[in-house]
Amino acid sequence: MTRVRVRGIYSTALTRRLLDAGFDVVDASPPIRERFDADFHTEPYDVDVWMTPDRQGVGVSGRPDAADDVLDVVGDTGIDTFVWPDRAARGAVFNAVVERTVRGGAVVALAGDHEGYLPFDAADEHVEEGDHLRVQVREPNPWWADDRPVVGTDLRAIGGLTSLERGVDALVAGTPDGSRNHELARTTELLTPDVPDRWGVQWHYAADGASMDALGDALDDAVSLANRLEEAISNAPAPSDTAPYRVAAPERTVWAWFGRDSRFALDDARGAVTSTMDGHHRIKAGSEAASGAVDFAEALGASTDGFPFGAVTDQFGPTEGDLVAIEHGKPDGRLITLGRGEVTDRDRDAGRVTVRREMSPGGAYDELGVEREEGDVATTRFTEGNWWYPTVYKGTDGHVKGTYLNVSTPVEVFPDAVRYVDLHVDVVKHADGTVEVVDEDELRECVDAGLVSEELSEKALSVAERVRAAVSDDD
Repeated sequence: MTRVRVRGIYSTALTRRLLDAGFDVVDASPPIRERFDADFHTEPYDVDVWMTPDRQGVGVSGRPDAADDVLDVVGDTGIDTFVWPDRAARGAVFNAVVERTVRGGAVVALAGDHEGYLPFDAADEHVEEGDHLRVQVREPNPWWADDRPVVGTDLRAIGGLTSLERGVDALVAGTPDGSRNHELARTTELLTPDVPDRWGVQWHYAADGASMDALGDALDDAVSLANRLEEAISNAPAPSDTAPYRVAAPERTVWAWFGRDSRFALDDARGAVTSTMDGHHRIKAGSEAASGAVDFAEALGASTDGFPFGAVTDQFGPTEGDLVAIEHGKPDGRLITLGRGEVTDRDRDAGRVTVRREMSPGGAYDELGVEREEGDVATTRFTEGNWWYPTVYKGTDGHVKGTYLNVSTPVEVFPDAVRYVDLHVDVVKHADGTVEVVDEDELRECVDAGLVSEELSEKALSVAERVRAAVSDDD
């Protein structure tokens, strides 16, 4: 049975779904242990699932076959769940080239157009532009984030309860409290591990309280991984000969982004376990402060009749006068920020905000075929949960240059950003009143590439046709 560890704001819902699918959830957090009538053992995991730093989704990493099995569950959360594999998986080893140095570290080329960030304090020697060196991914980062994966030059065999670190003379490289007298330091000797030369054992916090059998299994797994890494390195060309080049990838790392419909599907799964207010995950995804407020409200027994857009924006924003970014996701995992605008109006009851942006001159508006000029203003109305939103472009004289109606996954209005994934197909209304659906071919290319499901594609095309008909009727 595949063992999975789950952490973050989605842990209760995903634990429910994983247990129902027959997985063994291990090393559960105290709240999860309290909520479920199940035994959660402290054992090494095959797959790790954790919340992304921006709270928008989860990372999934582990043994490739096991990770794929978990992804079958995570990726099936909702119609607007997107899944993207990471070429710089956790624990992957690369022959890298230093492209440039930046404050505090260096940007290194890993493979193809993939880059990593090497902090100077994670390098075993001075680093300069053009250097060839071998690095390992320490902290992968989601595709939609601006941050590059963090890498280091020390080699580690990473596990759930323990890891091995290369270049350490002592058998025990570290314990949870940093003490050489920790019980786990003495236990290591009893386990009689066949640790490779110059590798040291680093016990993690989760190892405290684990059974001897679990500790032994975890150490055996780490030793096996260390031996595989040693073999891969011994057979790999030197960094100076081939870089960038991937030497080894013991884990498969995949990122899952949850859209609004998926968050509400996770609410349903969580609601089968414990009291869950409407929009639980949608609110928690907005900010850490909002997440804490949800926990407090549910602890008091609060309930809602639908997603409380007005109350959420009253407390956490955005409200009139606030600035918000328009975070325009793409089906391939990229995130494009379409600038920041001022909230000029908020309708609490309709769940709507109006955002005004001053446009930079140069080029033309996509599909409208109209020049973008100095003084142009874009006014966009975002309605929480809608599968589309309109932007009206006007010149300095107030003349409407055209309207762009973007079809996307359901819009989410967070405190400092509006989020969605663009589905390519859109509706445009020209200044002369002509209305047309555009970019269906780009949507079909995404379907053919496996980036958009047939179900989501059909939904997008249906929305586009309804919007086209509605806009045409307005004339």
